[in-house]
Amino acid sequence: MTAVIEVASLVKKYGELEAVRGIDLSVEQGEVFGFLGPNGAGKTTTISILCTLLRPTAGKARVAGIDVAQDPAAVRRRIGLVFQDPSLDDQLTARENLELHGRIYGVPGAVRKQRIDELLGVVELADRAGSLVKTFSGGMKRRLEIARGVLHHPQVLFLDEPTLGLDPQTRKHIWDYLSALRKREGVTLFMTTHYMDEAEFCDRIAIIDRGTIAALGTPAELKGRIGGDVITLAVADVPAAAREIKERFGIDPLAANGTLRIEVPDGASFLPRLVRELPMPISTVSLSRPSLDDVFLKLTGHAIRTEGASEKDMMRNMGRMWRGGRR
Repeated sequence: MTAVIEVASLVKKYGELEAVRGIDLSVEQGEVFGFLGPNGAGKTTTISILCTLLRPTAGKARVAGIDVAQDPAAVRRRIGLVFQDPSLDDQLTARENLELHGRIYGVPGAVRKQRIDELLGVVELADRAGSLVKTFSGGMKRRLEIARGVLHHPQVLFLDEPTLGLDPQTRKHIWDYLSALRKREGVTLFMTTHYMDEAEFCDRIAIIDRGTIAALGTPAELKGRIGGDVITLAVADVPAAAREIKERFGIDPLAANGTLRIEVPDGASFLPRLVRELPMPISTVSLSRPSLDDVFLKLTGHAIRTEGASEKDMMRNMGRMWRGGRR
């Protein structure tokens, strides 16, 4: 396979702050690639560089074979973007939004009409093509944004939290559309998400923390880093329970969100012993196979969480810069 995104020794500094610290990354054509990171990890900065909205301090980044610093205009013609916040014109119809986008990207008239009709059908909005976007639900707007993002046949579609705030059924529908578009168009999907079940759709995932890649692999490979089972328990005094577990069982539990997580080879046999020998009440306890949440917690020492206001503002500004700059 051919790499459509190549990143080598990428560095971005803001004065003394090093937001991205020597990242190396390669994404194959047609891949669904997940980029996961907590607040301040460097995720947004890296994506901003790949989308040509920031220049790197050092290192190289190539998208669709083009250096993002040397020819940003050529890169922009080959990528599509779907941001967290809606960026459609509510005063235009669905068709008019797509028509405007097609004109901006120089899609020829006959091709543009055919492409718009085609994509409205793919995202199941053909019957609402003439409706004002302000009458659409959140899920309908997101579907229209996805159609707009691939209208000009990009090689890479960047998706920032594509289903944030949508209900589970609508999230599933969005992923159905994305999967269909990937198969049909051969487009590479580069996405960020905080939904770990959604990350399971990815072919590979990069976990970024403190400006570096903490881990990279398929969901199965990452979960394989945790041996056996995961026991999660809630107690009144988390630090005291952690000390007892380490002293009695020789296990270092991970504390997160008021609970303790323990990795053991055979949870079914260990759990009864834990409940019997721990000298303090346990409020709740559960046993499960390793999840991507567990992997993230183990690698970074904290649970993944929604981005802080500063990062949301940055992504919002990215959207404004993109919509203004592409004209």
